[in-house]
Amino acid sequence: MKSASSRSSLSSSSTRPVVAIASDCIERHGHVAHAAWHGYVRAVSEVSKALPLVLPCAGDAIDAASLADAIDGIVLTGSPSNVHPARYGAEPDADMQVDLARDATVFALLPALIAAGVPVLAVCRGFQELNVLHGGTLEPAVHLQPGRLDHREGDHARPVQRWYDDSHALHIAEGGLLERLAGGARVAVNSLHHQGIARLGHGLRVEATAPDGLVESFSIASAPQFTLAVQWHPEMRIDDSAFARALFSAFGDACRERRRQRTSERLPSAA
Repeated sequence: MKSASSRSSLSSSSTRPVVAIASDCIERHGHVAHAAWHGYVRAVSEVSKALPLVLPCAGDAIDAASLADAIDGIVLTGSPSNVHPARYGAEPDADMQVDLARDATVFALLPALIAAGVPVLAVCRGFQELNVLHGGTLEPAVHLQPGRLDHREGDHARPVQRWYDDSHALHIAEGGLLERLAGGARVAVNSLHHQGIARLGHGLRVEATAPDGLVESFSIASAPQFTLAVQWHPEMRIDDSAFARALFSAFGDACRERRRQRTSERLPSAA
């Protein structure tokens, strides 16, 4: 019969890391529901080689310490909704779509997860959440600002997949995580957003900008683990973009290392 130690060792080496995927709060047939787009599930499963688990948009039901003890990474997803402007001291626009349940969940849980060393990949809305969490602010209509590009998705009559075609080049900062992932290649990204960063949050390191100077990627400077926030949508390009695959692959590597550390700490000591 195998010992507890050997069983734990086998489990930690043969199972996938667990990645929580942030969800949105939606209504279906009069019921509150939790929804995550399949692109994130597929990217985490197929490229990160991790076990994707949708995190419910219900902060009161989730204990941050228990979650940090159970997962090896978190993806903060994009969404049609926006971070409520009250979280960064601004007034909401009458037409702005918000998701108060998601705000409450993410902003309550994320500080503990980051402090616990959980790797973070933040996309679009997630990018904006991470900036606001660190005291940054958002510009609600980037396309109306002088000198800015129109970063919106364009003609809605096109097939949805075409919304995610590359829209502009990326200027990658020297010496950062993104430069290592790009491998020196010139890359373009599928930037799809109405909002953008107005003021970068405290302790955040710019990883890349758009041609108009808008911040398109950052990391948390002091975090020892993988933390990368991107304004574009790599989850929609894993089939035809080596750069998109590199992001999810590196995130997966970080999650595997987190799992190795997390499970090794639980192995029983030798007699």
